[in-house]
Amino acid sequence: MLLLVAGSAVYCLLVIIAARSWGKRVSRGSFSSAPVSVLKPLAGVDDGLAENLRSFFRQDYQGEFEILFALRHATDPAVSVVEQVQREFPQIPSRLLTVGEPPYPNAKVWSLERMTAEAKFDLLAMADSDIRVTPQFLATVTAEFDQDQNLAVTTCPYRAIAGPSIWSQLEALMMNTEFIAGILVARLLEGMKFAVGPTIVARKSAIAAIGGWPRLKDYLAEDFVLGRLAAEKGLGVGLSSYVIEHRIGSQSFVPNARHRLRWCRSTRRSRPGGYAGQLFTYTLPLMLLALPWSLLAAPLWIWSKVETAALTLHAPTSWYLVPVAQLGSFLFWIGGFFGNTIAWRGHDYYLHADGRFERIS
Repeated sequence: MLLLVAGSAVYCLLVIIAARSWGKRVSRGSFSSAPVSVLKPLAGVDDGLAENLRSFFRQDYQGEFEILFALRHATDPAVSVVEQVQREFPQIPSRLLTVGEPPYPNAKVWSLERMTAEAKFDLLAMADSDIRVTPQFLATVTAEFDQDQNLAVTTCPYRAIAGPSIWSQLEALMMNTEFIAGILVARLLEGMKFAVGPTIVARKSAIAAIGGWPRLKDYLAEDFVLGRLAAEKGLGVGLSSYVIEHRIGSQSFVPNARHRLRWCRSTRRSRPGGYAGQLFTYTLPLMLLALPWSLLAAPLWIWSKVETAALTLHAPTSWYLVPVAQLGSFLFWIGGFFGNTIAWRGHDYYLHADGRFERIS
């Protein structure tokens, strides 16, 4: 147990170094005007959807951009929200596509494929419905592609904003202190060989190079696989300097637990070795198991949380809940080792060992 705690303390130190390293490379004040197509796959009405969408229309951007929305059916309640926001910003080119029932297990991939075919520009900014940005979003992310011509895919780190429920707050704490830490350490040790998160910017040529969207249709973690395949092709994969806001809503315990177990099981299938290695990221549970000698690791654990949530993401943080959040995350991590089925948008799916998934009839 002491060896595990020592390994976890080393991980905390790596988190601090990785966060500082990412912060030093952030190039603030660099902007671009390259044309870009914003792709927004939608399904239903999330909390704050209208304001989330408005934030993409309010871009302080000198270049040309368009916004495309994709919904399965015209009867989706999100249609009226999109049309309302479109009326508020008639000067911004935007289109709403109804794409029908997806022929793929991953419905989001089907929507992205249809929108990519309709997109006017080579650079694609793909953002989920629960994302909110500032007016500098497009100018910042497109500048990164101007500065690095080899860059093909980039992930935007995100600051999770919780809803009022305690389960939402605990999940946001996990994202702002643990999830981002893992991304930063992976970038430090091996570079970005994957993409994650609800906002990814990519060139159309990168999508084509990996075999197009159909190459990703059977994967639940299509974002991770997109980055992995691009890296395997020798294309540049990066971690953006722009931090988005991920509005995670306010689910009750049962749907929140299903969502987090789905995430854990998907991660286990996508990167089994890395998932097992997450044991070292759970410093607090390991310290509790190895008391009293492990208290030497406590300062590093606290410092690593402050470094990620406060200094890197500038996220509002209820610090008294951080220990509860990590203990809860530890239990979900254990749960992720068991079971091969997930629940997603009202349907059950089976996860295969290689990360593909299929609907259970």
